[in-house]
Amino acid sequence: HVQLVESGGASVQAGGSLNLSCKASGWTYNPYCAGWFRQVPGKEREAVAVIYGGGTAMYADSVKGRFTISRDNAQNTIFLEMHSLKREDTAMYYCAAERTFECFPPSSWRPALIPYWGQGTQVTVS
Repeated sequence: HVQLVESGGASVQAGGSLNLSCKASGWTYNPYCAGWFRQVPGKEREAVAVIYGGGTAMYADSVKGRFTISRDNAQNTIFLEMHSLKREDTAMYYCAAERTFECFPPSSWRPALIPYWGQGTQVTVS
């Protein structure tokens, strides 16, 4: 079956950078929509970046210009490059994957739509 594993979460200073990775094992499908969500205690999980199978990306307004999502389909891996980090970026970050060619923008990509999730990796900005 499919398993997603994130790595790269850490504690960093405001203004710093951090890179997250998510590798899918057991992935026998085409490179479909994938991306990253984040969640803080007491709030709903929200999408911050979405990437089409071919590499086209979409971002939430809160991270646009600071975060970059990319993918390596040969390795079944997606990445999130984060720069100019703010305290407001502190959250548990989850990678997600679908089996659809057309992707929702972050503003309408709901957790209920996601069939595959990683366990999450904590990002803390101080």
